[in-house]
Amino acid sequence: MPALPLDQQESYRRRYAQEHPDWRPATHIYRDRVAACLGPSVRVLDLGCGRGGILEELRPRVGWAAGVDPDWASLAEHRLPSLPRAAARAESLPFPAASFDVICCSWVLEHLPEPRRALQEVARVLAPGGHFIFITPNAAHPLIRMNCLLRPTRGRVVRLLYGRAEEDTFPALYQANTIPHLEALLRTVGLEVEALIPVGDPTYLAFGELFYRIAVALERFIPPGAKIHIVGHARKR
Repeated sequence: MPALPLDQQESYRRRYAQEHPDWRPATHIYRDRVAACLGPSVRVLDLGCGRGGILEELRPRVGWAAGVDPDWASLAEHRLPSLPRAAARAESLPFPAASFDVICCSWVLEHLPEPRRALQEVARVLAPGGHFIFITPNAAHPLIRMNCLLRPTRGRVVRLLYGRAEEDTFPALYQANTIPHLEALLRTVGLEVEALIPVGDPTYLAFGELFYRIAVALERFIPPGAKIHIVGHARKR
């Protein structure tokens, strides 16, 4: 079975959106949630900024922005060279309390060994009334469950199935990746849940036409709370 390149997956994703007009990709829901909270005086932190991401599109709508990531290579290759950025872990953010009005976080929570400590740091550096908006895989989804079972070999499996480079394949721990667990953690650290939105996406199995059709058929049987992605939005009390 050939690998599933990102452009092929995006092609199937566009097709799925045309076939299901009431569906939107989780990344679009996430982007729009972030965009709705921005303004000329808003201070934004991209937590786990990597080489780029949402600020590449939305930075003109931000008052001031910064990025943080533990991976030095990603920071050095960031596609916004003028973006202030720091090498640090989510569990120990190098900023004073109440430094940001919005913290956005894409594809990071699944990698955290201590999600409660990281969320405590998020709450600390958020200003009162500030927004924490994130997107992460849902550990209740069958594909993610299978990924957990393949723990010793999943890095090689991801590279084989999806053609991802080794340097872009980070260990996924899924310590805070179900809706009930996230809701409890957010409330524990003083963040009020605005929304935890499960979003389906059958295109991760779209290795060809037959696989796509099977994945779309199976998508109907996945319970709402077990859809493959979670878009979350919380506010500091």
